[in-house]
Amino acid sequence: MRKFNSFIPLLPLLAIAAWVAWSFWQAYQPTPIYLQGQIEAQQYSVSSKVAGRLDQVLVTKGQQVEVGELIFSITSPELDAKLVQAQAGQAAASALSDEAENGARSQDIAAAKDQWQKAVAGANLARTTYRRVDNLYKDGVVSQQKRDEAYTQWQASKFTQNSALQMYELAQEGARDETKRAASQQAKAAAGAVAEVEAYAADTKVDARHRGEVSQILLQSGELAPQGFPVVTLTDMEDAWLTLNVREDRLSQFQVGQEFEATLPAFGEQSFRFKVSHVAVMGDFATWRATSSDTGFDLRTFEVEAKPMQEIENLRVGMSAYVLLDELKDQQ
Repeated sequence: MRKFNSFIPLLPLLAIAAWVAWSFWQAYQPTPIYLQGQIEAQQYSVSSKVAGRLDQVLVTKGQQVEVGELIFSITSPELDAKLVQAQAGQAAASALSDEAENGARSQDIAAAKDQWQKAVAGANLARTTYRRVDNLYKDGVVSQQKRDEAYTQWQASKFTQNSALQMYELAQEGARDETKRAASQQAKAAAGAVAEVEAYAADTKVDARHRGEVSQILLQSGELAPQGFPVVTLTDMEDAWLTLNVREDRLSQFQVGQEFEATLPAFGEQSFRFKVSHVAVMGDFATWRATSSDTGFDLRTFEVEAKPMQEIENLRVGMSAYVLLDELKDQQ
């Protein structure tokens, strides 16, 4: 008993010595290295090619939408007016094309024929008149001046007859082939203008081209929406990945196709398995770090993307994740 009592004063010294030894042991243990990253996902901006006033926004934040589901609609009186103008232009061009194809109307042809017959009758009368005046001139009754005037009128009437005949023939033949082709192409151009405006008009009702969750609504009903401005943002959590910034001296552990475990604090420190899908081809500068006591250089970091190997329910963009490099070495 006396021997045991003699050790009691030494117990505090032994405890202090044990604590110092444990502290030294802890100090020389390798410090675990963690890489912190975050969850990201594919986002899609839903916008319109047409500027106008938002009529209705048919979705709400957090709503899941499918491909083809109507997102919002726009009203544009200016576009409606342009459509009316384009349709009127198409109707006019089609009418001109039909006129060129069909040629002159029967009434126009008949009128041209009557003008030709009138010119023939006038030419015959002028010829007869000239012959009479010529006989009178030979008999010395009229002067040479009168004879020359009669002759000139006869020649002029022949030219009028030929001109009327050509106009009659043109009416029968209709428009030239070049005119018909030009009218046809103008009609096609007008139809294309109508189709273009109709395409813009169809884009006043914008539907989803990708499935996802509505993460942002940037404009509300009644507000002006500029052309191409995103009105709604969709986030597809089925296309999510983990982004890490890895220093180049540790990049060999994160090659494309390699797998590793990452812990997500949002799920109670639960770990999930990821597979590297992409390593950036260009690096960014990291904090300067000397590699020895004499020399040093800047190390770069490279962005690494990794896809989850299983579905993670309730995963959200921006969730933190960390990877323990020591465990990663053990896995390899």
